[in-house]
Order: sequence, then C-alpha cells, then structure tokens
Amino acid sequence: MSVFNAYMALSGAYDADVSRNERLSHHTTYRIGGPAALFVTVNSYPALLKIIEILRKEGVEWVVLGKGSNILASDRGYEGCVIVLGREFSRIAFDGCEVTAGAGASLARLVTDTLSHSLSGLECLVGIPGTVGGAISMDAGTRRDWIGSRVRDVVTLRPGEGLHRYAASDIEWGYRYTNIPTSEIILEATLALEEAEKSQVAERMEALVSRRRLRQPLGKPSCGSVFKNPGSRSVGQLVDSCGLKGYTVGGACVSDVHANFIVNEGGARAADVIAVMSHVHDTVLDRYGIDLVPEVKCLGFGA
Repeated sequence: MSVFNAYMALSGAYDADVSRNERLSHHTTYRIGGPAALFVTVNSYPALLKIIEILRKEGVEWVVLGKGSNILASDRGYEGCVIVLGREFSRIAFDGCEVTAGAGASLARLVTDTLSHSLSGLECLVGIPGTVGGAISMDAGTRRDWIGSRVRDVVTLRPGEGLHRYAASDIEWGYRYTNIPTSEIILEATLALEEAEKSQVAERMEALVSRRRLRQPLGKPSCGSVFKNPGSRSVGQLVDSCGLKGYTVGGACVSDVHANFIVNEGGARAADVIAVMSHVHDTVLDRYGIDLVPEVKCLGFGA
C-alpha cells in the first residue's frame, strides 16, 4: 500500500479536495477519532471514478463517510482513504410527488425541502443528522417507519464495472439493514412521496422532534442508538433495568436520558466507548441471555 503515491496522484484529481492526516473527530458526531491517512471530498462523478481507480492501483483501502452520525472512529485513525461525496452528489430534485436526492445530501435538507413542497412520507427522518446515502444503506427511520418504504430506485457505483440501478424490490430491506454490497458506493435515490397539507406534515415533524428532545440526549456528542433493538424489546429499557445509566469509563457514559446512548462527556476516546459497550453487552447477556448487536459502525479498528 502506498498512501504517499496515492496522495500525490489524488492531488491532481479534478474536482476533488485532498488532505492528509485529517482528524476524524472533526467529521463524526461523537467528536472522536484519530487521523485518516487520506481524506478526499469529491465533487463530481468523473473525479470519483478517477479517485477509486488511483486507490485501487496503489492498494489503498477506502470508505465513504457521510455526516459521521453512526460511526465510532478508532483513536489510531484510519490507514486508508476517507471519501466524502460533495457538490454533485448533494443535489435534490423534485418531479411531482417524486424526489431524487444525491447520496451526499443531508437528511435535514431533504426533510425541509419535502415540507416546502407539501409532500409527506419522510417525517420519520426528521432530526436524524445523517446523509441520504447513509440513510439508504442502513434503512434509517423509526421503529415503525423507515426510508426504504419510500424508495423507488437506488443508483450505485460498482468500482471497476460502472453504474448500477436497483429497483426498490431488488433490495432486501431490514431493521437498520440493506443488502446493498458495501463494495458499492450509493450515489442517489429516488423516493415516492404523497401530497399533503403542509401544516399537517409540519405538525407530524414537530411531534417527532419534540419526542426526541425529551427522550434522547441531543445536547451531548453521541452516535445515536448504540445497539439494535432485539425484536420487540427495547435496548434502552434492558440497559436501564440493569442499572447501567450513568455507567462511565473515561469520558464515555451511558446516558441518563436514554440508556441506548453512550455520550461523550468530554475528552472521550474510542477505547472508552468500546469499554462501555462491552460492559453493557456482557451485563445484558448475563441477565437476559440477549446478545446485543451493535448499530454503530466502527472505523479503523482493523480485523
């Protein structure tokens, strides 16, 4: 692997901003993470193709990062290249009741734009600090409603092959899961929505936001829910019943507001979060026999 050669080649890539040793703590909602060997913001499809080819040639692994809202980055950082989808991948276009959104577009902007067009169907995404690509890849939403139910099709880049379009029916949608290969880069999605009274859409959004403000520790850095709810059980209730609210290692703490949130109280390291996660997991397993599965994705921890 030649990160230096890749950096020199990428620095000449048109429509891309390239840097070395960019701290991932600046790009994750946890505010945790060491340096990425390479960090690239790519603003066009031709530039993305060129970048992927350079990384392949130099043997440098890569990952696409959205808003970093579901990521725990290693204290050591990431030895590969972090790719952020920029300008061309952040467009949002409406055609009647359908909206096509680039993978780099923020969910906040998408939700606001659908409201301004008096369209309903994406209220479940209000308050989620991610991107369209990240939301599609993990079928984001609430326990009762999710983005996958609104997808008409998804366009991805298959490195070495080119563009691929999935119909919604081609994709397996699950709780915080899709079967879109992680080797592919989600570029855009078209969503089918419904006309509605703007005031009614706004009311539903405000109700969800108010509920999240009451039930989630929005004032402190976190990755959102740490573990997936097992079936109809609530992780928050399970962890709370184990008396783990307030359990702390270093700067990482199980939230007093919602026990499925581990918050950064200040200066937390990834190792602190992992230690808290391990203790929560083992305690719930010992008491209830439930093997909690992480919802948060780890970056830079190796095999």
